[in-house]
Amino acid sequence: MTLIQHGFCIFGRGIGFPRAAWLCGAAVAALGALGCGTDTTGTGGNSTGGATGCEPGTELCGGASDCGADPASHAGEATYYDFADGSGNCSFDPSPGDLMIGAMNHTDYADSAACGACVQLKGPNAEILIRIVDRCPECAPGDIDLSPEAFAKIAELSAGRVPITWHYTACDVDGPIRYHWKEGSNQWWTAVQIRNHRHPIASVEYKADDGSYRSVARESYNYFVEPNGMGPGPYSLRVTDVFGQVLEDTNIEFIEAGDSPGAGQFPACAK
Repeated sequence: MTLIQHGFCIFGRGIGFPRAAWLCGAAVAALGALGCGTDTTGTGGNSTGGATGCEPGTELCGGASDCGADPASHAGEATYYDFADGSGNCSFDPSPGDLMIGAMNHTDYADSAACGACVQLKGPNAEILIRIVDRCPECAPGDIDLSPEAFAKIAELSAGRVPITWHYTACDVDGPIRYHWKEGSNQWWTAVQIRNHRHPIASVEYKADDGSYRSVARESYNYFVEPNGMGPGPYSLRVTDVFGQVLEDTNIEFIEAGDSPGAGQFPACAK
């Protein structure tokens, strides 16, 4: 494993009782800082990775220069939406076995930067961990629209709307990150999504024929899209999380509408 340093941070949707349909949304503001250890195990392509801190003083890092700082706290209200199934604006597949999920308010959704992030949320009756899978366009900043299953753990469903506080936290994932290739992708128009990531994703780059890495723009539906295509593959890809931690993978196979495993995972975080 090789340590690669990037000082990279990004910036960062509520009603929903039940919530209306979703649309595409804006990059994660005030993602809470975590504390980083080392865990880059996995199987797949060849990978290198490492850990650094965020830009000092940014809202993302809670004003801290490393990911060992206290997470930035948010306050708002929780509602719930009846059709929550794990899919939504983040373009993830339905996850009937995991419905501890939520839709982030438009502001904090930040053009899909919050997609796949995990949130520690405290309500009137309990504290829960959820994963962000959707955008709530009508929600106020700080609000999160929950699945009924998640809402029922913090309050009675009959309450409809309750005050909450929350912060971003590391996701409890197993194995390496996965590259999911969008249906319709090809060597001339290529769209890839990062799945199974411990921390929110800040950027994706691919190695071009000239050996340079080229940044890929992120769309509000949570795919990184190269409109001129990345070529036929296999690919060398570089993925950076919001703490500046980098994973580099080589020999990543293109599988239309399918997944290609990486070889590593972003480091775990100290409590």
